[in-house]
Amino acid sequence: MSRNSLANIWFLLLAVLLTGYAILDGFDLGVGILHPFVARNNTERRLVMNSIGPIWDGNEVWLVTFGGALFAAFPEAYATVFSGFYLPLMLLLFALILRAVSLEFRGKVTSNAWRHLWDSAFFLGSCLATFLFGVAVGNMMLGVPLDPHHEYIGTFLSLLNPYSIVVGLLGVFAFALHGSIFLYLKTEGDFQQHLRPVMWRMYFVFAALFVVVTLWTTFTVPRAVETLHAHPWLWVVPILNVLAVLNIPRAISKGIEGYAFISSSCVIAAFVVLFITALFPFLVPASNDISNSLTILNASSSEKTLGIMLLIALIGMPCVIAYSAVIYWTFRGKVKLEETSY
Repeated sequence: MSRNSLANIWFLLLAVLLTGYAILDGFDLGVGILHPFVARNNTERRLVMNSIGPIWDGNEVWLVTFGGALFAAFPEAYATVFSGFYLPLMLLLFALILRAVSLEFRGKVTSNAWRHLWDSAFFLGSCLATFLFGVAVGNMMLGVPLDPHHEYIGTFLSLLNPYSIVVGLLGVFAFALHGSIFLYLKTEGDFQQHLRPVMWRMYFVFAALFVVVTLWTTFTVPRAVETLHAHPWLWVVPILNVLAVLNIPRAISKGIEGYAFISSSCVIAAFVVLFITALFPFLVPASNDISNSLTILNASSSEKTLGIMLLIALIGMPCVIAYSAVIYWTFRGKVKLEETSY
């Protein structure tokens, strides 16, 4: 198999890992974003945290695997991203660590002040991480300034452009909607009914941002539209995306929240697919000179490395999928509070 074919396969595998992470950790992050606004007392706060308690760390395996795959398959892109975007990546790591620590420490303290501190940390970590993910997607869509050596020559503040900020907000409310539906599925009784208007509020804000970002992308990222025109069969993805967005309120109003959760998962998957297709064949597009861009070919490892890593992936990927499936099957059903709960 040629190096070009192997690089394309690895680009596809990265898309699969990113999709899995966005769907699974998306509702984790969404639960954290909603945590201080939906829980009215300590019992409800514990319910919120324990809805994701057994699974959140397993979901992040997809992110770790994505980072490892990017390093192995496209080391130059990995180097550019991790050196050029050092500050935002450190903020992202801080947010993810803060979120993890707050989940573990909150259940170990009895002081209300400490609990409030860890609740705030849980919200801040979840919200900041989600927003930064969205900002990263926005910048990759627009492109970033790179020199001929593929090094980032912009500043941290230039990454916080209006388009990327709006995409970041879309990510926050998309995950909040995803998380609210997940919470509804995992709880019962009065608290579950309390979540119903929350789902509607998250949906309306998400839908408004969805329209804004779609129109903005159409006019400012011509590459995305050109890809769809070049490959007409890809139009099925945005069409299914719109249908999934419209099916969420239908499912909620009919009381079939399981279908609403499937629809929100499909929306997130469609976002990733549209992002990947708009990006292809670039990994890090250059906004100042397209020839400075990192592509799947000029940033990939050697043919031998890609081939060996593909064999490892064929063994490792099923293990990751099986691990996730076992965890979700084991902890299926409504969340129950016990002495060992968070």
